[in-house]
Amino acid sequence: MKENLTKKILSGLALTGAIMVAATSPYFFINIAKAYGRRKRYKGYSERKIAQTFSYLAKNDFIILKEEDDRIVVELTEKGKKKVKEYQFSKLRVPKQKIWDGKWRIVIFDIPDKKKKVARNALREKLKSLNFFPLQKSVWVHPYPCENEIRLIAEIFEVTPFVNVIIAEKILDDGKLRSYFKLS
Repeated sequence: MKENLTKKILSGLALTGAIMVAATSPYFFINIAKAYGRRKRYKGYSERKIAQTFSYLAKNDFIILKEEDDRIVVELTEKGKKKVKEYQFSKLRVPKQKIWDGKWRIVIFDIPDKKKKVARNALREKLKSLNFFPLQKSVWVHPYPCENEIRLIAEIFEVTPFVNVIIAEKILDDGKLRSYFKLS
């Protein structure tokens, strides 16, 4: 259950950017917990558990606490931002559109063999799991918008400079693709 609460807190911080609490009390984790405990998504968690989770996140450098004026500001660190991306990555999906716009999203990559072999193979596996069609070994196709998803995948695998997305209106002999994606 702690992992779930950690995900919720980090994801919430990623959405809001930061949170602030009064710095007058030495128990600011409790103050944060009280504020968070009133939110719907944290129902079922005790204030103590929320405070412990914030403490854990601070001790493990996922969040940073900064004093500004008479308030404590809680922000994600780079490590925290990376963890949020990992959470997003694990539940990543390419949403199917009700009506296809007639455009193909072609993901191409040329990742150096020696340095990034594991990342290249992991990228292929992720594309396969997202139901992309392999047109060639380093060329994969999908009919629905997926640029943000591809950007996130490339960031996670640290191969952004080697990956690109082309949006094309036509691929010759696309019958196999249309059949694969069940498009008319």
